[in-house]
Amino acid sequence: MPHHPAFSASSVTRRLSATALAVTLAMFIAGCAVGPDYQRPSTTIPASYKEAPEGWKVAQPADQTDRGAWWSVYHDTRLDDLETRLNQSNQSIAQFAAAYRQARALVGEARAAYFPTLGATASASRSGTGAGNRSTSSSSFGQQGSVNDQYSVALDASWEPDLWGSVSRTVTAQKAGQQGAAADLANARLSAQATLAQTYFQLRSLDAQQRLLDDTVAAYEQSLRLTQNQYAQGIVARSDVIQAQTQLQSAQASAIDNGVARAQFEHAIAVLVGEPASTFSIPPIPLDATPPTVPVQMPSAILERRPDIASAERKAAAANEQIGVEMAAYFPTLTLSVQGGFESSVLSQLLRAPSRFWTLGPDIAATIFDGGLRSARTEAARAAYDQNVATYRQTVLTAFQDVEDNLASLRILEKEVVVQQQAVESAQQALTIINNQYRAGTVAYISVLTAQTTAFTAQQKLANIAGQRMVSSVGLVKALGGGWDVAQMNRETGGVEAPAAASAVSAASAASAVSAASAASVTSSTQTANR
Repeated sequence: MPHHPAFSASSVTRRLSATALAVTLAMFIAGCAVGPDYQRPSTTIPASYKEAPEGWKVAQPADQTDRGAWWSVYHDTRLDDLETRLNQSNQSIAQFAAAYRQARALVGEARAAYFPTLGATASASRSGTGAGNRSTSSSSFGQQGSVNDQYSVALDASWEPDLWGSVSRTVTAQKAGQQGAAADLANARLSAQATLAQTYFQLRSLDAQQRLLDDTVAAYEQSLRLTQNQYAQGIVARSDVIQAQTQLQSAQASAIDNGVARAQFEHAIAVLVGEPASTFSIPPIPLDATPPTVPVQMPSAILERRPDIASAERKAAAANEQIGVEMAAYFPTLTLSVQGGFESSVLSQLLRAPSRFWTLGPDIAATIFDGGLRSARTEAARAAYDQNVATYRQTVLTAFQDVEDNLASLRILEKEVVVQQQAVESAQQALTIINNQYRAGTVAYISVLTAQTTAFTAQQKLANIAGQRMVSSVGLVKALGGGWDVAQMNRETGGVEAPAAASAVSAASAASAVSAASAASVTSSTQTANR
């Protein structure tokens, strides 16, 4: 549009009227978002847990409160210290924390589209023409060329009203993405915490097995001395001594081999707490804990307690909003722009009234033919939404599987540990009897070896079951969401409401407020230019 320092009163009035009409229409149309409104995808939720053991209670409303440091139910001060160090230094958590900050920044980036863009320009140029370029009608051939200076300063503003809800849906999608990132962060934190607790209890189980191996080596050494004494007295054959030595050496090898697994678990814990494995160590302490009673959440409550479920649901919400963004491309766009400033060929006269100029007017643009581009993008957005819905439903099914798996494991192991304890006692009694019979010379040494092996195997299995019970207990806490709930996601995102219904209302209110503010800004610029 050409720059004119002045217009007639009627021309100015017509332009202002047209702009005011465009702004008014934009404000009325803004917020009429096209595309489907989001609703949480339906899922199949069982009425109860099949594997809930007798005596385990269903969670009451008070159980929904934030449990925070969920690992404190194990009453292990060393585990408490390790979890604190993990929360401060774990690098996987740090990665998801950075991703969350990025998602929060993207919300601000999307919100910026609600507001007008303001800019300022300043320029100075000098141009010249030679004598041969001058018109013969205005000068003689012998006259010299001319040099022209041009100076200008200007302010400009442009605003594209959110006529079809593209911006509001983008903002809502980014908010859902921020909420999903918050849930991903919580899920990464919960996974790391649970992995640490499970690794810690496995390490303690190995310590218990190491104590068993050390006791077994001591018992086998005593048995070897007994056999050697009897051989020296001519009571038993040399083969009994060799068998006793073999039994002892095998136990010693197992005790050494147990140290390899323990070192690997210790190194894994070092990585989880963000410390070099070469400078990290945990003193050996045999496991002697039993799983605490963990209240089982109602099946429907797991949708609110699992951060991975919340993350999958928020991703579906974001994908739904993207459908509306793509559908908005079918409709025309309106851009309101205003520019004003000063322009002069003499620098000293640049900021005077005669040098001023301004332009004002709307611009409407629409795509008539794009070869099916918008249709393809809309279909792609719908397919992406369907994909996220399927992921959400699969996450819910997997969550119930996790709970059932760990409930079944705890229920079965609780019964198994009772039977195995009885097996240990029986094996120990049998070993005592066989040893007495061997000393009396009524049985061969092979019977002693068999009884020793049976007793050791039973004790080792009992130690393994104790470790498995603690690992399953942590797995159940993790499957139930640890100490997390959806309210934490809302707090972490600065009070952003979720799930979808509240998000849509909040986004619509924000869109209306921002659109009104933007319209007021453009109207103010128009009035200033008119004056």
